[in-house]
Amino acid sequence: MPAIEVDQLSHRYGNQIIYQDLSLRVPEGRVVALLGKNGVGKTTLIRLLMGFLHPSGGRCRVLGEDSHALSSKTRARIGLLFEGHLSYDFMTIAQIERFYRPFYRHWRHDIYYDLVDRLELPHSHKIANMSCGQRSQVVLGLIFAQDPELMILDDYSMGLDAGYRRLFLDYLERYLSRGGKTVFLTSHVVQDMESLVDEVIFLLRGGAVLQLPLADFQRDFRCFDFAYSDATPPAADALISTVDTLGSQPRLYTFAERDALEAHLAAHWPGVTLGQQQAMTLEDAFIGLTGKY
Repeated sequence: MPAIEVDQLSHRYGNQIIYQDLSLRVPEGRVVALLGKNGVGKTTLIRLLMGFLHPSGGRCRVLGEDSHALSSKTRARIGLLFEGHLSYDFMTIAQIERFYRPFYRHWRHDIYYDLVDRLELPHSHKIANMSCGQRSQVVLGLIFAQDPELMILDDYSMGLDAGYRRLFLDYLERYLSRGGKTVFLTSHVVQDMESLVDEVIFLLRGGAVLQLPLADFQRDFRCFDFAYSDATPPAADALISTVDTLGSQPRLYTFAERDALEAHLAAHWPGVTLGQQQAMTLEDAFIGLTGKY
């Protein structure tokens, strides 16, 4: 059974359609990243998964239960982080740990304090008096202490500097090493995904979705330089994912191999000369697929 199932999901805000017949799966025991530009509905999807919003159509299931009928027992198996890292900021470091502890059967007091004590603050320090990054660290400590079967992390990197972000990734690797864990996450720091993620799900504008193993995406998605002799560069179509003419060197992005792309250009864009294929980081490829703006 998948940890998360989304079937024919539709949702809108007023007249704005966010998804139309969206379907995806998050397999158990995998790390899956949900990636997309701002405004495509990543946080909205997590709110739907947890039952905080009702979809216009379709359904979501999490750990085998309908999202709008999650039992308290199932919720205790899910570690949830929302974008913004909201917490009970009137409590102290110690008080919030004591507050959360009774709700989770496998609570790891040691993990919470191992992470939070790196802030070098007294346990009597109020969360309201912390910086955004320090508050984020407390919330992440609470999530790891739950030792959940499923982590749903919406932009875990918010407020974390490079060192604390790397520390979080180290803790996440340790969490995953115990086996039987599933992680579904979003992040604006795409480069973190390269060493962490098994599969990627790209949410595109208009509600389109592309899901595939990360290794397949990095192998099959390609970037080529090109030159064009007339005033009209090639445009995105069935074979060309995106075209970038804003930089000093025009580039196009595609899943097609070179021979197929050259034949396509000759038939539809005869003024275009294909150049060299360029190596890409995951961030390069993400921008190449989704566009700069």
